[in-house]
Parts: sequence; C-alpha cells; structure tokens
Amino acid sequence: MLTAVDSRDGGGGSLNTDVMMLVTLNPATHAATVVSIPRDLELKPEKYGLSSHKANYYYAYYYGQDRDTAIPRTKELFSNIFQVPIDYMAVINFDGFRQMIDALGGLEINVDMDMRYTDSEDGTNINLKQGLQTLDGKNTLDFLRYRKSNEGTDDSSDIARNERQQIVLGKLIDKLTSLGGISSWGGLLDIAGNSLKTDIPEETLRDWIYSFRSLKPDTIEFLHLDGRWDSPYIVVKEEDLVQAMDALRKRAQPPGNLRQTWHPRIETTLP
Repeated sequence: MLTAVDSRDGGGGSLNTDVMMLVTLNPATHAATVVSIPRDLELKPEKYGLSSHKANYYYAYYYGQDRDTAIPRTKELFSNIFQVPIDYMAVINFDGFRQMIDALGGLEINVDMDMRYTDSEDGTNINLKQGLQTLDGKNTLDFLRYRKSNEGTDDSSDIARNERQQIVLGKLIDKLTSLGGISSWGGLLDIAGNSLKTDIPEETLRDWIYSFRSLKPDTIEFLHLDGRWDSPYIVVKEEDLVQAMDALRKRAQPPGNLRQTWHPRIETTLP
C-alpha cells in the first residue's frame, strides 16, 4: 500500500493520506496492477470499532493514537475492508516527494488542463498551463493535488486526480529505472530516509533496490474507480470496487496451475 501525506508547515499537520494506492507486483509475470483509492471514498468500519469517515482519515487517526503502530493498524484495516492481504505499507510526505522528483531532474507530463489555485494559509500556489512539459517537484505535486480553482480555471475531481497519480507513478517508475535515474539512487535513499515511513524489512528493501531494474514490470494495469460526488463523499459502484480488488488478487497469482493453494500478496513498490 503506497500513500502520501501532507505534513507541510501551514498545512495543518493533518497527516491525511491524500494519495492511496494498492499495488500488486508479480515478478514472475513482470506485471503489476495499481488501484487508486479515492481520498473522499466513505468507509464504514463500524464492526472494527471505528466510525464512518473518508478513506484518507484513518492513518492520521491511528498516528494520533500511537505513531509506532499507525502503519500496521492502517494496513490491517484496509486489508479487512477490501478483503485484500496487504504485505507492506509505505508513507511518504509531500516534501520528500517533491525533493525526489527534483533529484531525478523532473518528469515529462502532459498537463491535461490549465490549473490555478492559491491558498495563503498553507502557501499553496498552483499555476500550471495545459500541455506537454517537464515538471519539477513542486509543480508535479501541484499537478497531483489540483482539484478546485479560485483563480478562474476549471475545477477538477477526485477521480481525475487519481488518474493523474497513476500517470505520475508510471512516469516515476520509468525515470527510476533509466540510466540517469539509477545514478541518482544514492541521493534518493537519503531523501527516503528523512521522508519515508515503511514496515518493509531493511533486508527486503535492500534486495528490491539492488534488483529494481529486473523487478520493473513490463506491463502496468492502472484501474480507475469511477464514482459520483454525494457530498461530502465519493460514491463508487460496488461492482467496480469488487472487480478492482479481484484484479489485484488475480495479478498476484503465480503462472501455471491456478488451482493450487495460493495466498495473494499485495506488495508496495517504492516511489
């Protein structure tokens, strides 16, 4: 499970997970599936002793109780709700993400629309023009975060923002496995050390780093959860959610005889 939180000065320190992705990588088939969870999706985990909230609420809630157990408790909750075993979870803060993109020299992104939004309280100043361009870390983050405008451009949506997150993830994977990206890994690891929280064992993480190019999937299936806005939540069709989770489990199955006993594994790819 890959997530990103806003811990910037002036951002309120909410630690809400405004980016949430469930990612399956199957090294045997060199294929991956990514499902973005809308931040405004309503979850109803009453049987787990919790009240209904937006999906981006629960990590911050657990973190406020005990920062050392926030990741395993969040992982367990989402695993139970979506009935998908989650092996690992990674949480990167917005500032670390911005630094990572800058260290890679930016990402070439086709910005789908003019984006303009300002907020003096948290320092947000989004000002992007439509078209293909190389975005630095700050502008890549703005591209990911944009949803509403107060400066005359069209509003976006939570669903469109999820699609942008998947575009950026694909571009990021390509950049990380390029020759220039690999040469930047030393600096990226320093950034991750200061900005990334994860329960991936150090030895496993080291193995992934050393074999990152060989682990890169040949195909990545990005699944979008379309929904309608029913304030204050996004409402997703149940059949779409079921199909997405089934796709995650299927992707994790080994090649060959699928009738053998198999426990699906959801693995998180580091940004």
